[in-house]
Amino acid sequence: MNFQTVLDDIAEALAPEAGREGEVARYIPALARVDARRFGIALRTREGEEAAAGDGRTPFSIQSISKLFTLTLAMRHLPEAALWERIGREPSGNPFNSLVQLESEHGKPRNPFINAGAIAVADRIVSLYGGDAKGSLAGFMSHLAGEPVDFDREVAASEASTGFRNVALANFMKSFGKLDHDVGAVLDLYFHQCALSMSCLQLARAAGYLCRDGVHPFDVGENVVTERQARRINALMLTCGTYDAAGDFAFRIGLPCKSGVGGGIVAVVPDRLTLAVWSPALDATGNSLLGMKALEMFAARTGLSVF
Repeated sequence: MNFQTVLDDIAEALAPEAGREGEVARYIPALARVDARRFGIALRTREGEEAAAGDGRTPFSIQSISKLFTLTLAMRHLPEAALWERIGREPSGNPFNSLVQLESEHGKPRNPFINAGAIAVADRIVSLYGGDAKGSLAGFMSHLAGEPVDFDREVAASEASTGFRNVALANFMKSFGKLDHDVGAVLDLYFHQCALSMSCLQLARAAGYLCRDGVHPFDVGENVVTERQARRINALMLTCGTYDAAGDFAFRIGLPCKSGVGGGIVAVVPDRLTLAVWSPALDATGNSLLGMKALEMFAARTGLSVF
């Protein structure tokens, strides 16, 4: 199959629709200025074949896609009990920044891909790396992508200056004894992870271990995670990776996905490839409108699905 042709066709078909519907994430000032007409798509196969179209090589703020990688980093170094004793693994059915569910469940986040869950994972990473947590995360992402990856400092500052609900979530968990470290230190890592700047192609490369049974995308001699852990991450992506639209994504696309309010979505075809799309205009659930259409078109055109 000629994947470059497939991506070119998708980019050409969706170009007239870019920016017509949906809204960029205006509650984060640095993202409010992003051109809603941008669209990128890229993939990397298990064997290392790459293809990109549109703005597939243009960096953007990956936002909640980062939760996939911080979870991976925590799973690499922590015993299962230490990671999961404070984080659930069930779909939330609520907005990604909901306080209501967190209160009713005594400060234990429903899963690691909602904001509260990712803050809990960030707390675990601070336990591992202390004051070098941000540098360790950037180094890990660079290692996965095969080239330097860094934070967008403007986006990180914008997140910190307007992230009042995330501050509330973190303090709420702290009040229940679910965070070990200073709220400020945990949120500093969380705001920076959301501000990682990567292109679709870099994301497709970095997530490659998820279509390779946990093996590093560039090094067959290194396991990023075990085969069992890779399956579990993919399962969480399928059930929890696209906020409270996970059921619709599974129904329409049939692939494990992780989205972010920067407009990016990463999808995994186990044993075949990883795919990333980017279009900043979001629907009411915080997922990229054109990104979801692009993934649906890709699945229909290629017949690739986990079902």
